[in-house]
Amino acid sequence: MTNGPEEKQPPVPPKAAEGAATPAAPPKPAAAAPPKPPAPPKEGPVPLDNELVKRYRARFGEVLREAWTDRKQTILVVSLEHLLEAAQFTRDDEQFDLLTDLTAVDWPKREKRFDLVLNLYSFPKQERLRIKAQVGEGEPAASVAGIWPTANWLEREVYDMFGIVFAGHPNLKRLLLPEEWEGFPLRKDYDILQQDDAWVRENLGIESGQ
Repeated sequence: MTNGPEEKQPPVPPKAAEGAATPAAPPKPAAAAPPKPPAPPKEGPVPLDNELVKRYRARFGEVLREAWTDRKQTILVVSLEHLLEAAQFTRDDEQFDLLTDLTAVDWPKREKRFDLVLNLYSFPKQERLRIKAQVGEGEPAASVAGIWPTANWLEREVYDMFGIVFAGHPNLKRLLLPEEWEGFPLRKDYDILQQDDAWVRENLGIESGQ
């Protein structure tokens, strides 16, 4: 038996009434919606008017017909009559010192059916540039072999496959096909099964190459 004050006990919470519902937990906040992914870049040509284009317009005016970018590729369209002048400026002033490729595209229903395409690279600037010019049937294009030596064989291939003549080329003749071959296989109106029957008969001794 102790004579000190009685030790206080913590109050006992009242028992919940039998059958009473347990209070529901507060709802969790909804998760934030994930951010929407950025819209994909626009495909196809987008008009271009950067500093490069402004320099060409200042130098050539209307000679520069169009300028756009497509999949990060800068493309300039110049008049065929001034292609050589534009090419010289592109190498000397804009420092595109390497012609990586020269080819063509055939649009047989268009008035000027060919696109002549020059793909260029600048080692000093580490940039690429594409220059295009429209060429009509039987219309000569100026050779750029004197500006970029790689054009020598590339122009011969375009002549061989498309029939585009390059004025001023040092040795313009077929590159892949024999000189006697008739037609230009990369024109869209050239039948894929067509053969120069006379050449095949004379040189291979058979009636058809098929």
